[in-house]
Amino acid sequence: MTTRSCPCGLPEPYEKCCGRYHRGEAAAPTAEALMRSRYCAFVRGDAAYLLRTWHPRTRPARLDLDARTRWTGLEILGSTGGSAFHTTGTVTFRASYRGGSLHEHSRFERLDGAWVYVDGDFPE
Repeated sequence: MTTRSCPCGLPEPYEKCCGRYHRGEAAAPTAEALMRSRYCAFVRGDAAYLLRTWHPRTRPARLDLDARTRWTGLEILGSTGGSAFHTTGTVTFRASYRGGSLHEHSRFERLDGAWVYVDGDFPE
């Protein structure tokens, strides 16, 4: 990742990549795009976006992010569904941070036409 690329790992600058989703100018068109934008929200400490893109059925009442966590990279390991032609999708990823990594298999659904994060589990 260059200093000019989006934290989600795509080469576009943040403003043209995940920034437009965070600002509410566009909705993520796929489950993977939403997952990338949520990772970017963790990097930037944007709890409001994370809550806004979480399914109401599983969303916590509040989200306290640890400002000391330094996210260092995102690797997409696989995905199923999650396109404009699907109502559900999954994304398996590894998000690295200083001192470790998080490996998650996330589930997404379309809610009123927009992709939202439902939940995830942590494969071995």
